[in-house]
Amino acid sequence: MNRLPLQAVLFDMDGTLVDTERLWWEAVEQVAGRALTEADRPEVLGRPVEYTAAWLAAITGTVAADLADTLHREFADRVRTGIVPRPGALALLDALARAGVPTALVTASPRAVADTVLDALGADRFAVSVTADDTPHTKPAPDPYLAACRALGVDPAVCVAVEDTETGVASAEAAGCAVLAVPSLAPIEAAPGRTVLASLEGVTADRLRSLLPYRLRVMTWNLWYGGTKVRDHRAKQLKVIAETDVDVVGLQETYGGAAGELAEALGWHHHSAGPNLGIISRLPITAVLGDPDVGFYGAAGARIAVGDQEVEVWTAHLDAEHYGPYESEPLTHEQVRTGQMRDTLRRISGAAPVVLVGDFNSPSHLDRPDVEWPVTRAAEEAGFGDSFREARPDAVRDPGHTWSPVHAHPEPQDRIDFVLHRGLRVLHSRTYVSGTPRTWPDVEDNDWPSDHAAVITTFSLGSGSGTV
Repeated sequence: MNRLPLQAVLFDMDGTLVDTERLWWEAVEQVAGRALTEADRPEVLGRPVEYTAAWLAAITGTVAADLADTLHREFADRVRTGIVPRPGALALLDALARAGVPTALVTASPRAVADTVLDALGADRFAVSVTADDTPHTKPAPDPYLAACRALGVDPAVCVAVEDTETGVASAEAAGCAVLAVPSLAPIEAAPGRTVLASLEGVTADRLRSLLPYRLRVMTWNLWYGGTKVRDHRAKQLKVIAETDVDVVGLQETYGGAAGELAEALGWHHHSAGPNLGIISRLPITAVLGDPDVGFYGAAGARIAVGDQEVEVWTAHLDAEHYGPYESEPLTHEQVRTGQMRDTLRRISGAAPVVLVGDFNSPSHLDRPDVEWPVTRAAEEAGFGDSFREARPDAVRDPGHTWSPVHAHPEPQDRIDFVLHRGLRVLHSRTYVSGTPRTWPDVEDNDWPSDHAAVITTFSLGSGSGTV
C-alpha cells in the first residue's frame, strides 16, 4: 500500500513545541486586570495578539494598538524567563533532522516573539519560519501553512501539521495538510485526516508518515485491439505499467483476454467484462460492478480496497462511429455517446469516492468551447471532475491530446481519453506515451503498443483519524 511521501512537518509554536499557552494566558490576565475564565478561551487561545487586543479593547474601552503593545511586552518578558519545551518536542525535531525531513515553524505569534523562542530552541532546527507578521491573514486562515509550504517547495497534501488548538487545526486543514493534534489546554476531537495524541512523547518520523493520505494512481488505456498491431505487445504493455508505477488501470479494447493476462503476469487482481473492457489493480478488488456481459461499448466497474477505505473504479468505452470533429454537423452522433454515458452514470452508485475512466470518443467541452460537447458535460453535471483539467487548467498550454500518437495530420488531435472522479483530491495528472511512435501503418516495431495516449492521474485518499 502506497502512502504519499512525507515531505515536511510543520509545527505550531505556542503550546505545541513550547509551553507558552500558560505564559500567554498569564500575560492576558495581567493586561486585562482580572482572572480569565473558560468563557474567555475562544478569544485568547490560538489567536494573534491583535485579535485578543481588539477583544480587550471592546471590553475595557482602551485603544487596541496600545493593548497590543502591552500584550507583546508582557508575553515576551515571560517567554525569555519561562520557556519550557513540550514533552517529546525536541526529541521529535531531532528525529526528523536525522531522517532528513524538513521542518517549519508556523505560528500566530509576532516575529519578535517567534525569534525569542527560536533562539531558545535553536533556529537551525527549522528550514522556514512563518509568523503573524508574514502573511495577510493568520490562523485560522490557511495562509500561514500555505506560505510555509511555498517556502519549502512542497505540496500541503504531503505534509503533516502539528497543532494544539482548534484554531491552528482549522488553519492547517484548510491548507490541505494532514494534522496531528496534541491539545494543550482545550480538547480537540479526532476527525478524517486528523489524529489526536496526548503528547509528542514517543512520536517518530514513521508515525508521522502513517498519518498521510494514501496514494491512488489511476491510468486509462485503450490497448488498440489488445495491442496486437505491435510486435511483442504484451511485454511492452507490462513495461509501461511497471515504469508508470500505477495502482489501477482501466482498459478498453482488451481483445477479450488482455486484462486477465496482464494481471496474471503482474500478480495483480482483475475484472474482465464483455469482449472489450477490463480493470487491473495491484490493490484488492472487493466487488465487481455493472453488467459482466456488457457489449463492445459500455462500462464496467470494480470496488477496490485502499487501506481501510474503498473506491469504485469504472472503465467506459463509448461508440466510435461518426466522431464529432470528422462531421460537418459535429453533434449529430453525440446523442448516442451521451446516452451511453448517462447509462454508465446511472449504474454508478451515489457514494464517493469514484473514478470513471475511459475512451469517450468525444472531445471535452472544457477544451473546445466553440462546441458544447455533451458527453463530458453530462459527467460534469453528475458531479464528476476532470482530473487532467483540474491539474492543468490551461487547455491551450496543456492540450493533453490522446488521439492520436500514431495517426498523424490530417487526423484531428484531440483529448478523448479521460480520468474523471468524484470525491478525491487530484495531486497530478498527465498523458503518457513511451518512446517516439512511428505513424500508421509503420507501427509494428513501436515501443508504444497503442493508437491512444494513456492518461495517468495521482489522487490522494484520506487515511482516516485516530485518538490515543
